[in-house]
Amino acid sequence: MPNGYSRVTWVEHVEADDAMVHDLYRPLVSSGLAFGARRWAAALERQCERLASAMAVAVPPEGGGAVTSAEGRRSMLRLAERMVASFCGGVAASATHQWTTLSGSGGEDVRVMTRKSVDDPGRPPGIILDAATSFWLPSPPARVFAFLRDDATRSKWDILSNGGDVQEMAHIANGRDHGNAVSLLRVNNANANQSNMLILQECCTDATGAYVVYAPVDVVAMNVVLNGGDPDYVALLPSGFAILPDAGAGGALLTVAFQILVDSLPTAKLSLGSVATVNNLISCTVDRIKVALAADNNAPAAPPLGDHITMPAQRR
Repeated sequence: MPNGYSRVTWVEHVEADDAMVHDLYRPLVSSGLAFGARRWAAALERQCERLASAMAVAVPPEGGGAVTSAEGRRSMLRLAERMVASFCGGVAASATHQWTTLSGSGGEDVRVMTRKSVDDPGRPPGIILDAATSFWLPSPPARVFAFLRDDATRSKWDILSNGGDVQEMAHIANGRDHGNAVSLLRVNNANANQSNMLILQECCTDATGAYVVYAPVDVVAMNVVLNGGDPDYVALLPSGFAILPDAGAGGALLTVAFQILVDSLPTAKLSLGSVATVNNLISCTVDRIKVALAADNNAPAAPPLGDHITMPAQRR
């Protein structure tokens, strides 16, 4: 447009079989929030803010101090973008990769599927087990998002951090909302015999939902990225959370998803023990989140999600 702005006309024609919608999500779908234009506009606005952040020439004085150049900043944002895309792909079913439901109760059935990773420089080779579950929480989405993204409360739900302190080494804002950011975290294990772990994390919130996605990263590979190197060769297996409003009851719908490398040989067979371990991991994480938020509900309310929240779309 002459004034430098863009006018976007967005039209979608979708036919959905509502018989496939889980009872937990029926109110959200019926309200129009799940697939409506409000969601499209929020996603477009958020992505524009993200692109503006990625194109920034100067390096803002952001927290942590690990990012010192514009090249390193862009490489870290590219790596985080690929991480989120991999997470969304990991929780989306397709004709090739189907979910299998394990024993569970109602809305907390744990679903798993396996994939083989071969000749993919951005993913470790071997057998990958995806596990996911969704459940309702009586806490508003803003409080759930604030809890899951907070370094200080990570040890309350993250079993893999083994109770260690979490330190933010780098922080890149990628939107107007303070909750939209990419972080590099260091987990200082309480056990001195265990090496410290780095975690790449992206948090995002908009008018329709939020997500928190993270993945362990190799220290040497991450140093290359921070120096402006190619992030496409950093192997990632992201896990995380998608948070949605429950369309009226004041609570939140939380999806928890893990991607775990269960065998480094792509030709290996999946063992029942691996499935049981991942099932236990996701069940324990759900229990920890419920307990922590039940106690946290007595604390002062978190700021509204500014009109937040986004869930990965199903593959067509």
